[in-house]
Amino acid sequence: MKMLSIDRLRPTQMTHGMREVREKTEKYKALSGHELEMAIAERPIPVVYGPNSAPFAIDHHHVAAALWRANVKSVPFVLVRDLSFLPQADFWQTMENNRWTYPYDAEGRRRPFSEMPEHVWELADDEFRSLAASVRDAGGYEKTSVPLEEFRWADLFRCTLPRPNSDDEFESLVKKAIKLAKSDIALGLPGYLGPVD
Repeated sequence: MKMLSIDRLRPTQMTHGMREVREKTEKYKALSGHELEMAIAERPIPVVYGPNSAPFAIDHHHVAAALWRANVKSVPFVLVRDLSFLPQADFWQTMENNRWTYPYDAEGRRRPFSEMPEHVWELADDEFRSLAASVRDAGGYEKTSVPLEEFRWADLFRCTLPRPNSDDEFESLVKKAIKLAKSDIALGLPGYLGPVD
């Protein structure tokens, strides 16, 4: 399997859920030897080569950031597409057309591609992205293969729920968000499961 140094990996999104990164970091730190190698191998980073053959991660930003925080310096990767021949503007347009990038900040505002962080561990924390992951893990909606699905759920929660200021508020918000995820307001989002029974 091809390996890539995490510090060379370029992000294609501006935020991630820091709660998710911390949880994954602790899981990786608890592993060693063969167990750690197997855990790393089962989540290769899908990559698109961009200008100057820079490797851009199009998924698993949380995994790469958690591994970096756990002192793992390289990851296996899978090359999805080589777009290194494209000029910068055409590259980002192609990435967006394929839904391989998400240029929005932690407030849900669109930002220029020039503001994309350089490293996967530099992404801003978005509590609503963490909330989306927690709601999915609690059965609020199903994981699908739809690109960037968690961000769509995060945007729903961002528009309808207050930002949590503590762990207790976050846990309380998960329960409200699960009900919201199963209500008609979430109809049409990827992985929607329908009304609460």
